[in-house]
Amino acid sequence: MTEGHLTEPGRYTARAAIQAHKQLLPGSCNFESDTCEYTYDADFTSWTLHKDGHFVAVDAVENDEQDADLGAGDGPQREVTGVLLSPALEQGEWSCLRLVYQITGSGSLEVLQRTEGKSFDRPLWSSRDPSDSWVIASMDLHNNTEPYRVVVEGKPGRGAGSSVAIFEIHISPGYCLECDYEESHLCGYSNQWNANVNWYVGGGSVQLLHNGMLDDHTFNNRTGHFMYVDSIYAKTFKEVAKLVSAMTTVPMSGCLSFQYQRSEERGNLFSVFARDRLGQYQELWRAGSENQSDWTLGEWIPVQADLKAPYPVQVVFEVAFNSQRGGRVAVDDISFSPEFCSTDTEPTFDPSIASCDFESGFCRYTQDQVTGSSWRRVSVKPNIFRNGDHTTGAGSFVLAHSRLSPRSGYVSRLVGPTLPGSTKFCLRFYFSLRGFNQTDQALAVFLQRQSGSQEKIWTQGEKSRGIWIATDVTFQTSQPAKVVFLSTCHSFWDCGSVALDDISVSLGDCELTETGLSSSSPLPGHCDFEAGLCGYAQDKQTDAADWEWRRGPTPTSYTGPRGDHTTGLGYYLHLEASPMLPGQSVRLLSRPLRGSRGPQCLRFFYHMYGSGTGQLAVHLDKGGEDVPLWRRGGEQSVAWLRARVEYQCDSQHQLVFEATRGSSVRSDIAIDDIVLEGGPCPAEAEIHATVGTSNEIE
Repeated sequence: MTEGHLTEPGRYTARAAIQAHKQLLPGSCNFESDTCEYTYDADFTSWTLHKDGHFVAVDAVENDEQDADLGAGDGPQREVTGVLLSPALEQGEWSCLRLVYQITGSGSLEVLQRTEGKSFDRPLWSSRDPSDSWVIASMDLHNNTEPYRVVVEGKPGRGAGSSVAIFEIHISPGYCLECDYEESHLCGYSNQWNANVNWYVGGGSVQLLHNGMLDDHTFNNRTGHFMYVDSIYAKTFKEVAKLVSAMTTVPMSGCLSFQYQRSEERGNLFSVFARDRLGQYQELWRAGSENQSDWTLGEWIPVQADLKAPYPVQVVFEVAFNSQRGGRVAVDDISFSPEFCSTDTEPTFDPSIASCDFESGFCRYTQDQVTGSSWRRVSVKPNIFRNGDHTTGAGSFVLAHSRLSPRSGYVSRLVGPTLPGSTKFCLRFYFSLRGFNQTDQALAVFLQRQSGSQEKIWTQGEKSRGIWIATDVTFQTSQPAKVVFLSTCHSFWDCGSVALDDISVSLGDCELTETGLSSSSPLPGHCDFEAGLCGYAQDKQTDAADWEWRRGPTPTSYTGPRGDHTTGLGYYLHLEASPMLPGQSVRLLSRPLRGSRGPQCLRFFYHMYGSGTGQLAVHLDKGGEDVPLWRRGGEQSVAWLRARVEYQCDSQHQLVFEATRGSSVRSDIAIDDIVLEGGPCPAEAEIHATVGTSNEIE
């Protein structure tokens, strides 16, 4: 590995970055002369300490080293990964980690939190964006009762000159939103550039253009610092200046406090917003016309505003000027508390009251008996004729229009609990239409307001082909309202039956919630195969073939699923029996997993339908020692079935999913939605197939 400068010393304006006047917590390091007890993971490439530049870096393999390792012309450069481990940290209070870094050329940088005794590291932040100068990232660290380590994983790209470097790691008490602007990194706050009006750092004995805002709030003297914006260069109507925090890495709910000053000219509009990853704004506070008798000119005015963000946000301080005489605004001492500003503030609404998987009843959903036909809660035992529920494959769901009736028409209404007004929600559910003519009236979702009016927010447009289809809809309530699932049929023979399962309601836009139907960056141990194999790998050494990544039905009739389990329209892995011989296997290997002190719970869905179905097994590979965990053989069901396996392993291991081809081509086996989590599996009855029985609705 060769050494090289990433930037000239003067190119990073905060070269003396993070000269903290606050307390620095263990785990902070400026890499001036050593790595401050940070160590390199021996299984990966070492980071190099550049003492002349005071940073650590991991670089792409140079061509001469590449030739020596692989032989000239042997193919593309191998991937390089460097893993930097902090010393064990014990921090019971909330803290903020700031990272000064640079990605040159191409590459990626990820920060994770490693807790002893857990197989997976928890992702905190990541970036793939190259830059020509140093960049600052901020991430919140939850209060933790167990010791943990910060893991920094750098992967330079394969191109010549690519490098990932870290200049400084700074851990301080408090929330990343908090700032007194006394440090050169400005707590990750940045000015959104405007040609005419911008936020600047004030104070530090620097004379402003006008008198009136000279003493900062933190120290109450002229040596302290604050942020200010002035209208003197405004040229057009509605010139806007924005001071933007770093994006939080966790949901934030509590009280946002800050101090501000406005000059006596009031030709400006000063507001504070929360801005989500989609760029949507929510106003938190707006400055009014303060009573001059209450506040002396030049005096700092305290503000408190409730922040309710169930997803990561940025805080935006925005000032709009209408002329050059719009005056000035200054901000200082931003702080945050997890408690709301007032005891009168309503607690954050728990949307899970509107979620239901129908395993134990209708939850808080009710029937509207006035309209006649009702939804029935049913269950289907695993069989080879009819699909079961979505939750487990053998549980319960609700069904409309499932019985013959002398009535000429049917209207079935399933009514949810009351949701509060002025709130944005994400509704997700699974539906399956099982009938002849699937009209747009077969299933629709309405919002029934407290005033009595209703609004259609979703209507069925996807032909479900008898499989479970996932859908989601984002809606906003202006007043308290209920979600209503409505199914209308003019006659039984026109519409058939409509099935619903796994309704979930969460706060915020569907695109922002972590439980997305197909997350592009799945949590560790989770894989729905929507974007690939999530770190799982084919066993190239012993396999006769590979697991195939597929969408839709398998090529052979009367075997395999008709869609995936995640959405019904997504991807899954399956053994394609046609080109294989009886007894041949395919194996899927997890990435190496660290041992854990307590039990682990592995959940996944499997599909074993076909008269010649072979065997599906899960093993534990402990350095060559094979430990069987779970096995099923023969035809199980036409539905996706859930498997749960609890195990404990205190040493490094890999999970192995092995499918074996059966006696005929009708032996396709599929898996989907793998989840591995710490802790024991919840106690529930095991699913057993009753192959060959007729469809049985209980």
